[in-house]
Amino acid sequence: MSVISIQELLEAGVHFGHQRRKRNPKMIPFIFEERKGIHIIDLRKTQRFLDYATQFARLVAQKGGKVLFVCTKLQSKTIVADQAKSCEMPYVCERWLGGTLTNLRTIRQSVRRMNEIEDLQKKGLFEKLPKKEQAVMSREYAKFDKNLCGLRDLQENPAAIFIVDVNKERIAVTEAKKLGIPVIALCDTNGNPDNADFVIPGNDDTISSVTLIATTIAKAVNEGRVYYEEVEKQRKERELLEKEQEKAQKQRGEKRGEKRAEKEPKAAPEKAPESAPQEAPKE
Repeated sequence: MSVISIQELLEAGVHFGHQRRKRNPKMIPFIFEERKGIHIIDLRKTQRFLDYATQFARLVAQKGGKVLFVCTKLQSKTIVADQAKSCEMPYVCERWLGGTLTNLRTIRQSVRRMNEIEDLQKKGLFEKLPKKEQAVMSREYAKFDKNLCGLRDLQENPAAIFIVDVNKERIAVTEAKKLGIPVIALCDTNGNPDNADFVIPGNDDTISSVTLIATTIAKAVNEGRVYYEEVEKQRKERELLEKEQEKAQKQRGEKRGEKRAEKEPKAAPEKAPESAPQEAPKE
């Protein structure tokens, strides 16, 4: 059974595409018809491809992988950020910094710097700095917090990326392709579906459409993450139990050895050999 019904997709306006003159020829297989110069997306294909995307996203999370949510559109970025937070995944919703994936080491350095400034503030040491230095660090922190807030927990490249609008996020798509990271993308009729490994044909402009698709992906990721955490918990408990059993077995072996040593009769001490009688001295 599909995760989303045709009726839900219809009510969210996922079927509305762009004007005919903006159409990308590669999106023709996903177009149902044209009405008043506007292309209508085939929701049966949207439903099918959305199922493929959610299955893949769930599988990635079940293996412990991270799914990076990316949307810098003004009207949709808050929605995507909220959905990423709901499934505890990283996100980029302000500005995609060049090299976010291909130069992740530099991004991690900036995140560490942001954390250092936060620690100074928490410990009350920030107010003790000179006013000029406080102003410089405040501006630095505001810049980091705006662009890197969603990347705090991204220690390594994600296992997959969910993107809204492949045209606007073309730099992210390019970096992901360079690193071989699978791309899940909500693609409108003016986009290139070849830029996504798991394309979801649909309206990427309206809030209702983006909300429905992002929520569906986030729900699948969350299900996979919960499953992974449960499996990891069971694995750790099993390892702990095995260690305790090994320790108990070792202790039992030592006790048996001690009892065996106590039961064995002690050997009589060997007598010292009697010395040969000395000869009487000759007169």
